[in-house]
Amino acid sequence: MDNVKLVRLVLGPVSTNCYILKNETTSQIVVIDPADRAQEILDTARELGGEVSAILLTHGHFDHIGGVEQLRALTGAKVYAYREEAAVLLDPHANLSAMQGRTRICVQADVLCDDEADIEEAGFSFRVLFTPGHTAGGCCYYLEQEGLLFSGDTLFDHSVGRTDFPGGSMELLLAGIRDKLYSLPEDTWVLPGHGGVSKIGEEKRENPFVRSE
Repeated sequence: MDNVKLVRLVLGPVSTNCYILKNETTSQIVVIDPADRAQEILDTARELGGEVSAILLTHGHFDHIGGVEQLRALTGAKVYAYREEAAVLLDPHANLSAMQGRTRICVQADVLCDDEADIEEAGFSFRVLFTPGHTAGGCCYYLEQEGLLFSGDTLFDHSVGRTDFPGGSMELLLAGIRDKLYSLPEDTWVLPGHGGVSKIGEEKRENPFVRSE
């Protein structure tokens, strides 16, 4: 990963991980889940000496998309999301931003992706892995060459995402983790939407919610 610089910002009311991934060769940056404080994200990108070219969303809940519109306006970056998540992004009730008097958020993605699609941005090749269960259109982004998995709220460090929100399904969540994520190399870093990092091998052996079969 000599050509990669990765910074994590913890943002928003529920401490969401926002990842800023710079390709040192192209000096371009991809932001995964700009949860809040778009100006801080942009300032960090500039400190890294890069230009934001793309925004990737693992799912549409308010705590992962709060900074999207401002960051897009500031940078002109394209926004990617999974196709089945389009309705969640646009609906403040489905994305939970309408709860408790929060600012209602509506986001329209520029590109809606399909399962196993490859996103070519900033000199990186992200593989889209459809992992519903936390939401109906949740997904993860896998960088094979760099050994990185951005798992959103699907897979956490020795835990998994909640499934009690609209569109949630524990059965689908666990199936996606076993079928899509546990098939990745065991030394792949798992970079989740909340909390600390782990590796696929650790999760297969030790995650109490879903073991490899």
